[in-house]
Amino acid sequence: MASAMASSQSHLDLVQLLIVVVMTMTMLVGGGEALSLDYYAKSCPKAEAAVAAAVKQAMAKDRTVPAGLLRLHFHDCFVRGCDGSVLLDSSGNMSAEKDGPPNASLHAFYVIDNAKAAVEALCPGVVSCADILALAARDAVAMSGGPSWQVPVGRRDGRVSLASETTTALPGPTASFDQLKQAFHGRGMSTKDLVVLSGGHTLGFAHCSSLDPTSSAFDNFYYRMLLSGRGLLSSDEALLTHPKTRAQVTLYAASQPAFFRDFVDSMLRMSSLNNVAGEVRANCRRVN
Repeated sequence: MASAMASSQSHLDLVQLLIVVVMTMTMLVGGGEALSLDYYAKSCPKAEAAVAAAVKQAMAKDRTVPAGLLRLHFHDCFVRGCDGSVLLDSSGNMSAEKDGPPNASLHAFYVIDNAKAAVEALCPGVVSCADILALAARDAVAMSGGPSWQVPVGRRDGRVSLASETTTALPGPTASFDQLKQAFHGRGMSTKDLVVLSGGHTLGFAHCSSLDPTSSAFDNFYYRMLLSGRGLLSSDEALLTHPKTRAQVTLYAASQPAFFRDFVDSMLRMSSLNNVAGEVRANCRRVN
């Protein structure tokens, strides 16, 4: 009986994941094109391998790279959608997103530069920086022991990046539960997504390795730390102030497989946020 129930649950989990993938694949980006799993199948079939190689090379030299890449992707998607606008440098009188207060500690931009150079050598002008960042974030998680998933691609790179938009779009480390919830709901994401994606903090765990001995691994330690009263940021502790989110934290602290499954679902939803027609930049740091 137990074996049958486990098999049934595994089948249900697979069905739920497939539904999310199909929904994500059919979401439209600003130019009217759908994200697709085979978008570069003919135009740049080796793009994903090139990105993965760049991430692996960087990780071998710097253990903070996975946390940096995942955070870059989060901060990109929450401002103007996943359009690579966080990668643009400031120029002239324009202060770009990366120079906004919430992004002061962002790093690992060079990994995206290296991946872009490798992809451009294979297929010039084909793969967007936004897609490279989405792929790199997935690879960072998978190469750190976390789950892997297929990333729908076909995003376009935005041409606008404003530091002033980061302070309103990105919840800060002292954000209350209501502020966090508002930020996620404003992007069409749920309170469950809020709890799940907060688990990404497990990589590096707020830059304090003395608390988390697995800070370079992607695991469920973040939730166990929260329940033990050792959350470092008030925005983390805010997840324990509501019964529903506290129950989720408790679930993920007890079950790493449940966290991994839901993390994939939420990442697929977040990475589908893209509302620009855009372009494919030749250099991720500046518009064409």
